[in-house]
Amino acid sequence: MKRNFIGIFIGSLCFALTACDYFKKSEDRKVVVRVNESYLYEEDIKALINEDTSPEDSAIIVSNYITRWATQQLLIDRAELNLPESQQKEFNDLVNNYRNELYTNAYTDAVVSRDLDTSLNKEEIQQYYELNKENFILNEDLLKLRYINLAKNSNNLEEIKSKFLRFNEKDQQELTDIALQFKNYSMNDSVWVKTKSVYNKIGPLSVEDRPRLLKKSNFMELQDSLNVYLVYVKDVLTRNEQAPLEYASATIREILLNKRKQNLIKDLEKDITKDAIKNNEFEIFN
Repeated sequence: MKRNFIGIFIGSLCFALTACDYFKKSEDRKVVVRVNESYLYEEDIKALINEDTSPEDSAIIVSNYITRWATQQLLIDRAELNLPESQQKEFNDLVNNYRNELYTNAYTDAVVSRDLDTSLNKEEIQQYYELNKENFILNEDLLKLRYINLAKNSNNLEEIKSKFLRFNEKDQQELTDIALQFKNYSMNDSVWVKTKSVYNKIGPLSVEDRPRLLKKSNFMELQDSLNVYLVYVKDVLTRNEQAPLEYASATIREILLNKRKQNLIKDLEKDITKDAIKNNEFEIFN
């Protein structure tokens, strides 16, 4: 319960503490609302409304905002009066830590985005894959397949089926040329896909069809009330088998780039500390 309260309170306290200077009274701005020593200005209210908002809606938006803002300020003021000093110190520490993390993360992200080399060659990916094969075991089935979904009453169904099965270069081009008459299709049978996505694309298929689906070089013709589904399974990998490199390469790329990012951050931290010592901005007293 205490953790939940801290989580809720910290959000409000962050807003109050980081904005405390902003809400102090300023002589050159028009005050709209005051709650103890906190002020809301006309310019803050104007930012809520755009020129397309009707006067009635504008009044509701402004009224609701003022009520929420004032209530929050009153609750924070009351909390500061009633909460134990030890708990207030805990919250202040949390706010400061959160603020520090926001600043440091924003800065390191900006530096890393500028300096990170995102190019990776095939050899790097291949090497990581070979050294960490045990980390790339499939937890679901993968397929290489092609499929076409078209209306049952298609006049050229048998011709399409023949080209779909033979699937030489000429057939592929001719099927692509008439693809507008297909309700859905995929001719790329060189890419590994998850069986879950296959079930989503091909309506009549279900998990009960798994034994049929997981057969290499297997053709299936499925139907529902309106459609015919032509499916050709070119290759299969089942769960617990080794994930192929082409399937794992996207994950490996993320891993390698994240390692580069972490190394850049470590170098940045070292350099900034060295520079601070050199410029007499950082010293430790014994």
